[in-house]
Amino acid sequence: MAGPSTAERGERQQELSGPPLVRRLGRRRLRLIVVLALAAVVLGAVTVWLLYGSQWLRVEKVSVSGTRVLTPEQVREAADVPVGGPLVSVDTDAIEARLRSKLPRIDAVDVVRSWPHGIGLKVTERVPVLVEKKGGNFVEVDDEGVRFATVSTPPKSIPTLELALSQSGSSAAGLRRFGETRLIREAVRVAGDIPAAVARTTQVVKVRSYDDISLELTGGRTVSWGSGDKGAAKARTLTALMKAASGARHFDVSVPTAPASAGS
Repeated sequence: MAGPSTAERGERQQELSGPPLVRRLGRRRLRLIVVLALAAVVLGAVTVWLLYGSQWLRVEKVSVSGTRVLTPEQVREAADVPVGGPLVSVDTDAIEARLRSKLPRIDAVDVVRSWPHGIGLKVTERVPVLVEKKGGNFVEVDDEGVRFATVSTPPKSIPTLELALSQSGSSAAGLRRFGETRLIREAVRVAGDIPAAVARTTQVVKVRSYDDISLELTGGRTVSWGSGDKGAAKARTLTALMKAASGARHFDVSVPTAPASAGS
């Protein structure tokens, strides 16, 4: 009796080892997928509980750094961080907005989570370059021309900003064209260009118009600076002029290529 042909043996082997194995592998893969899905659900639930429901990752401490004039207590009070709440749910943008709104002295602030229990407030305060007298107080002005704080005693070695703006003539025209805010920024620009040796003796930066800004120094000396343009050239010219005419009382560098001095 002849045995099964090669084709018959191949079909029988496929019946024994083909589809059942595929089905077994399919069931194993399905079980693995189910196990992994359940593990992911459990892990997610545990993570959510740890972040929001547990007592382990909650705000317990608010640290403040970078203050110069402000106190850490003032910053913490203005920040109003929800102590006791979940650390993950703290709205850092809202805290930053509150600090900027309540404390204009703050120029920049970085609000960071310090796991597992802290919030850090890294503050950068504005630095005055001029002060403007208002009644019996002084308004501090930073290097961007921002009036940010009113103090009863002006900071030492900071010049006073004097706006001597006339309501008629060229001063009035300049005020209408540029606005007071722009003129203050020009005064700040001039203050930043004054040579260091002169800055130490500068008491007043006076603004009459956009192109008529002057300095009042100690000893009754004055400097006609002009506009805020060509500040570096004017600074170099003023340094050289004051050395050449050390006994002069008035210096004019409004046109730095044609400086002048007068008085003794």
